[in-house]
Amino acid sequence: MTIRYRIGATALIGLSASSALFAAEQELSLMLDWFVNPNHGPIIIAQEKGYFAEQGLEVTIQEPADPTMPPKLVAAGKIDLAISYQPNLTIDVAAGLPLIRSATLIATPLNTLMVMDESKITSPADLQGKKIGIAVAGTEEATVGTMLRHHGVAWEDVEIINVGWSLSASLASGKVDAIWGGLRNFETNQLKLENYEATAFFPEEHGVPAYDELVFVAHRDNHDRAALQAFNSALEQATTYIINHPDAAWEEFIAYSPDTLDNELNALAWQDTLTRFALRPAAIDLARYDQYAEFMFHHGIIDTLPKAVDYVPNLNQETP
Repeated sequence: MTIRYRIGATALIGLSASSALFAAEQELSLMLDWFVNPNHGPIIIAQEKGYFAEQGLEVTIQEPADPTMPPKLVAAGKIDLAISYQPNLTIDVAAGLPLIRSATLIATPLNTLMVMDESKITSPADLQGKKIGIAVAGTEEATVGTMLRHHGVAWEDVEIINVGWSLSASLASGKVDAIWGGLRNFETNQLKLENYEATAFFPEEHGVPAYDELVFVAHRDNHDRAALQAFNSALEQATTYIINHPDAAWEEFIAYSPDTLDNELNALAWQDTLTRFALRPAAIDLARYDQYAEFMFHHGIIDTLPKAVDYVPNLNQETP
């Protein structure tokens, strides 16, 4: 992290120490999990409305060439902050990466198990003997398997097909009977725009512990607590503004990059994402993180069981 003072020494005469500190502009590099989309609303609004600047921060927002890399770049000290996912963070910490969760962006799961309405599948119980498409292999046996077992269907009784990123197309074409990984704020709207009706089964309603979909991660040992506190304050201010003024916030959001953001899909996703933003990004729930880590450990996704207290610090509480 780099601290730059934009006022000269003579300008400091007569200023209190706190005023001089506020005049400092600290650079923070933030790498997203993907290209900018409505999931990143509070970040973009904090940037566009100057909330980061009011906190003395200059935040550089980057989009990753490889979505798997941002947490690794934080762990290597190449960037200050990255967006990741609570399950991925748990996997990374269990594998020994020096990461902490510094705030939450999306406070509910977004992943769903999705089916077409015309399929007459009304419950995960109806998926016995069916084909389920996935985008990336990894945790589906634990998550989808739990949802199926919750309804009396064995994991061995379904066929898993890796369809890459063609989730919606694979479902709409009938290549698969269901997809795992379609986001409740995007894929359902994408299908609707193509005149398809789909039903989403939410994992947290079918036996899978709830988790934070998107979180900010920082380096465990090499982070600036005050800078992260300032970042979280700006983020909370932006989230409050979005909830209070969703239509005005949408216009300011798309102004960030009109060519890529101003479209019907994003407009629908924006409305469906409003209730998912973390109203208190810095708030911590250690039990929630431990519960999901235990779920992952039980299903063999991680070999060691990290404790949330070690990677979900209270940044507002000074360490001894």
